[in-house]
Amino acid sequence: MTGHPVQVWWARLEDARTGLRALLDPVERVRYESTVDPAGRGRFLVGCALSRLVLGELLGLPPADVPLRRVCPRCGGPHGKVHLALPPDGPAATPPGTPAATPPAYDHSVAFSVTHSGALVGVAVCRDGEVGLDVEESHADMDVDSAARVALSDAELAALYARPTAERQPAFLRTWTRKEAVLKALGVGLGVPLRELEVSGPEQPPAVLAWPARLATRPHMTSMADMVVDGTHPAAVAVAVAGAGAGDGGGQGEAGGVRVTVHDGSGTLAAYGR
Repeated sequence: MTGHPVQVWWARLEDARTGLRALLDPVERVRYESTVDPAGRGRFLVGCALSRLVLGELLGLPPADVPLRRVCPRCGGPHGKVHLALPPDGPAATPPGTPAATPPAYDHSVAFSVTHSGALVGVAVCRDGEVGLDVEESHADMDVDSAARVALSDAELAALYARPTAERQPAFLRTWTRKEAVLKALGVGLGVPLRELEVSGPEQPPAVLAWPARLATRPHMTSMADMVVDGTHPAAVAVAVAGAGAGDGGGQGEAGGVRVTVHDGSGTLAAYGR
């Protein structure tokens, strides 16, 4: 099999339990306790706990010691894209005349992404590339028209409205999850014009067709894979790889695809503390 390997763990809101709060750091605990909405509080707890359990296993660290940091690129607050803040490998400081301590070797190649929608929470992990994961809940009262006018390019809008009404919501959500996954992989969130980021049609293999002009950093290669969770929730995972040619107008090529392995995140959370 070819393609960039990505591991994805799926868990549920109902997996939130009191014992998982021991995995939160002080900043996360403040955010958790200040979140008024019970569902939002639960999703945050599940996302943090699952991230630490998964990354701790991969990095050989106790889950509570996995250093997760969030820094908003606009205001500097602790609510930006979550990322690993591993210290650099290097000689540890020692008093003069004493042997230098052997520094721990950290795996700096690991990247991850967290997503949630409705009752679902997901964590994606890959090595040697930035990863973005997005899932969206499908529901009958969704205002597809309003969302599409904000998120889709002219070509994407025309293609959407060429479809029968009943097909528009699933088609829009497939396009939306692809865009969100790419933006998460690049770490820019919704700070770029969504209408300028164009992706292939829902029935086509996922690919980026056009980048926003103001996007300062573009990956050398971007690959995506579509997913469906619980048979109804569309999801997408994207991997962006920096390299030669990045930022020169490239970035529309395939990196050999994405090979996704799905894991039981609910089981991972249930096993903690047993």
